[in-house]
Amino acid sequence: MTTKIDIQSTAQMLMAKDNILILCHKNPDGDTLGSAAALCHVLTAMGKQAVVACHNRIPAKYDYLNIPVWDGVSEIDYVVSVDVAGVNLLGDTLSDFAHKIDLCIDHHGSNGEYAKCLCLKADYPAAAQLMYEIICEMGVEITPHIADCLYTGLITDTGCFKYSSTTPRTHEIGARLMELGAHHTMLVEKFFMSKTRKAVMLEKYMLNNLEYYYDDRCALLVLTRETILEIQPDPTDLDGLSSMPRDFEGIDVSVLIRPLREEGSYKLSIRTGENVNACDIAAALGGGGHLRAAGCEVVGSIETVKKAILKEVENALCQ
Repeated sequence: MTTKIDIQSTAQMLMAKDNILILCHKNPDGDTLGSAAALCHVLTAMGKQAVVACHNRIPAKYDYLNIPVWDGVSEIDYVVSVDVAGVNLLGDTLSDFAHKIDLCIDHHGSNGEYAKCLCLKADYPAAAQLMYEIICEMGVEITPHIADCLYTGLITDTGCFKYSSTTPRTHEIGARLMELGAHHTMLVEKFFMSKTRKAVMLEKYMLNNLEYYYDDRCALLVLTRETILEIQPDPTDLDGLSSMPRDFEGIDVSVLIRPLREEGSYKLSIRTGENVNACDIAAALGGGGHLRAAGCEVVGSIETVKKAILKEVENALCQ
């Protein structure tokens, strides 16, 4: 049974604990890593022992966050998940913690309520916005480095404040983090104005292989295993690939299908416009997420996976 708690209770709970393990979701993005890093650094500043764990190797792109990674053996007394909507998102290496999570801090409306306690703000565009308010309630100084961690989560989950989930409060927090020393220009350039050669190669592949459906309202891209082996992209090179077709005129839904390590298993990333609910599409296939950005993992042949997602896209467009 999950107990839902507010920001004040969450802050008090964290201040009372020690030897804390902070879990991120697999295939980590800037929000789960930035929020986890910020919390970890805050707890360390309070004299507590805190470390972070993730199923995947943390991409080098995030080295500046200086995340203390759990060694797998040091003592753990309290487990916190950050930006993790369901235990299936922890990954195999962290699956032992699936039923041992004491506190979940999240902003996904599709949260599976798997932790003992849950601090959820489904109307927040990023977990980092919630984490900022929790840290403020804890009364710990937000240093420039912690501000960088939080700002990372804020800009990556809002598309640099352009997604419809962004609120006036989001802008206020972004401005406050800049006042506290967040390196705005460096972070925006890193995530939105700088691309590796492999990322450009992926974009070229996308432009040459996009498939259009339903009077060109849906754009779908299948990223084949052969293409991944040929380009050998870093996971961060895929950032933004699923949402790019949404910039094309008339596209209401974009879908990226890419293979996972397990043969016959695919990850689907769904991005939608104002009139289509991405979370509903993903939920129909066992996934979840947000109103405009969601995802799921589907097992089957590429033909059956495409057929399944296109059926749900059609249903959503008809609504």
